[in-house]
Amino acid sequence: MTAELRRPMRTFTIRQLCLEFKCTPRALRFYEDKGLLSPARDGLNRVYSYKDRARLQLILRGKRVGLSLLEIGEILALYDVDDGGVTQNVRSLGKFRERIHALERQREDIDKAIEELQGGCAKLERVLAATRPDLLPRAGDYDQMLRERLGDAEHAGSN
Repeated sequence: MTAELRRPMRTFTIRQLCLEFKCTPRALRFYEDKGLLSPARDGLNRVYSYKDRARLQLILRGKRVGLSLLEIGEILALYDVDDGGVTQNVRSLGKFRERIHALERQREDIDKAIEELQGGCAKLERVLAATRPDLLPRAGDYDQMLRERLGDAEHAGSN
């Protein structure tokens, strides 16, 4: 047996992974409860392997791009299929393309909403310019004052 094979595998504590990936211990325990991570135990302490670390990295990347934990779990489950990662890669590619399509639709919806809001702002500015031009330069201040008054009225009504 070579020295490389006898060398103990590097492990990580929950604290180390939380610091590295800027997540909470609660999040790691949640992923463990969902079956996405399965650290070993040393008494009451969780001991994470390189595989757990890689899985956490994939979980967080998946979440960042909007994949559900179910979708992430499906992809991670394919890691152990003995085909050199082909099945996992095919499934990942499909999920990624679906997500891209969904994000493109959202971007179109957001662009339309921005256009409508800009049109509404332009119309309101024209109305204010015609009826109360003195308020137009201070419309933001006026809006804030109204919000405060409405907030005060809501608080008074709830007491």
